[in-house]
Amino acid sequence: MSHFSLFLCFFLLLFYSILGPCSSQQCPMNFTILRNFGQQLSKNSDLDDNSMDCRYILQGLRLVQSEYLKKSGYFLPPLNSSQSCWDTYQNLVSEFVPNFKIHKNCGFEKNWISQGCMNITSKSDFERQIPNTLLQDVYRYCNQSLADSNCASCNTRLSQVQASYLNGSQVGNVTECSIYPAIYVAGLVNQFGPLDDDTTKCLFSLDLTGVRAGKKKHKGVIVGISVGFAIGLVGLIGGLLFLFLRHKKLKRKKKRVKIMTRAFSGLESIGHSTTLVRYTFDEIKRATRNFHRDNIVGKGGYGNVYKGVLPDGTEIALKRFKNCSASGDPSFTHEVEVIASVRHVNLLALRGYCTATTPYEGHQRIIVCDLMRNGSLHDHLFGSVQKKLSWAIRQKVALGMARGLAYLHYGAQPSIIHRDIKAGNILLDEDFDAKVADFGLAKFAPEGVTHLSTRVAGTLGYVAPEYALYGQLTERSDVYSFGVLLLELLSGKKALTSTTDNQTLLLTDWAWSQVRRGRALNVIEEGMPELGSPEIMEKYVLLGVLCSHPQLYARPTMDQIVKIMETNLPVPAIPDRPISIVAEISDIERSVSSSGSGGSGYLSSCTGYQAFTPEGHNQSSNQRQSG
Repeated sequence: MSHFSLFLCFFLLLFYSILGPCSSQQCPMNFTILRNFGQQLSKNSDLDDNSMDCRYILQGLRLVQSEYLKKSGYFLPPLNSSQSCWDTYQNLVSEFVPNFKIHKNCGFEKNWISQGCMNITSKSDFERQIPNTLLQDVYRYCNQSLADSNCASCNTRLSQVQASYLNGSQVGNVTECSIYPAIYVAGLVNQFGPLDDDTTKCLFSLDLTGVRAGKKKHKGVIVGISVGFAIGLVGLIGGLLFLFLRHKKLKRKKKRVKIMTRAFSGLESIGHSTTLVRYTFDEIKRATRNFHRDNIVGKGGYGNVYKGVLPDGTEIALKRFKNCSASGDPSFTHEVEVIASVRHVNLLALRGYCTATTPYEGHQRIIVCDLMRNGSLHDHLFGSVQKKLSWAIRQKVALGMARGLAYLHYGAQPSIIHRDIKAGNILLDEDFDAKVADFGLAKFAPEGVTHLSTRVAGTLGYVAPEYALYGQLTERSDVYSFGVLLLELLSGKKALTSTTDNQTLLLTDWAWSQVRRGRALNVIEEGMPELGSPEIMEKYVLLGVLCSHPQLYARPTMDQIVKIMETNLPVPAIPDRPISIVAEISDIERSVSSSGSGGSGYLSSCTGYQAFTPEGHNQSSNQRQSG
């Protein structure tokens, strides 16, 4: 009997080892729902752009995952079904794009389809990561039609979820942390489900309207040819003169259409790959009361910023570029792509854009954002706003700026160097949350690459020395600008000022002189209401001085800055600084004399750099306590 039992156990093990894996390998996800999008994928492949195909394939997979989540409650299929799922998807893709191999062309690994973010596999795993109050907020804004402005409101909440609670480890880029909220909303929150046109367009950038529009355009061409032929016959019968005049009129019309088509061609890919709204020029004119002078809220070298109101009552801000021509479309396209490619609670979100060519206004390029009710940081520090900001608000703004820049450097892929950090580009919403704005000068920075620019961009007083002198651009160039801006925020003084004897005064030099003399709190603006603790305020002053250090690698990174602000970590020791490039000869002579005598030197003017030794730092603390 025992021999028979052993034989039976062996047989059962052999049976399950053969049949078990075969039955578990079948893919549980339904890829047939993507068949309607195949025509658009085929259209993309005609452009000979693998990256576009891979993005489209990746978004299609995420749509399938949302449908699978709705059906099963799981984000990911079982690991032993990975190969089956890829094979099923590959077969579908091959129907529309022959010879396109997903693994080879896109670099996706087999196991990635079953391995995601922070070991989250199910609905309950996801909901445990997010506070109930924030989940309720997501349901409120995302459980509706996600067309136009509703889409922007929903995505704003999803970016808050991702930035605050889904920033852990992930495997590959197939199911990265940033897409989990969208899959969750499409599968479980939105009442119309993941296959709704507006839902797929908003959350996954999959759009069937382009396919439908193509069919309508084809029919329109046929109708146009037929009408043109009929008109030609009528013109021929009516007389050669009528035919000649008609021909000239059609020629002028075709020329106008050609110009407008060329103007829009650079933005077609943006409309398909983002949730941006493409406004008509008439909509923009109505929103701004025909660009009324009273609606101007800002001016710059690029043009004016207007406030406006949409038909639903939403207040918006519109940046209208001046001196536009069709040749400038690539740079405009770049700005729109940069802003639309990143989403974070401390980055200004883009609502949409407008391009048009009119007989009277000429070539127009406009971007549309939400209106920030509290204006810019420049308005509060140096503008018409009379009430000074309290310490609590300044601390909140400083942390928001740091988080926004840290996301550009380390959260965006590829990383983005802003290049124009200044008070005018920090906007404040109704709660004084900082929004980093104006990515028009931004540069994509491939990992490990130092960008060398032959054309330095930025604002005088904020540009890092290595960038201004040598064109060397890195993330730490933004750190320098952040340090200058932080000192402006703390002191209420501008980065560059002129003294009564027409000498240029750098805020960074003056702040360093106060720190060097043990008077760091002198940097804090006089008359600031509701001051914070002296230790915290001094910490922020030291951090501003360190970030604006003239030597590149003396500055911390933006993620280090955020950690210092959020925790009790001390500010690292400030390295010695060289003599200022605007120092007077007397300052240089004193510095040389002081160095030769073995001392660290003492600042004799607000423009001189001197060594900041550890002993000096202790001395500074003692003087501050005694003072």
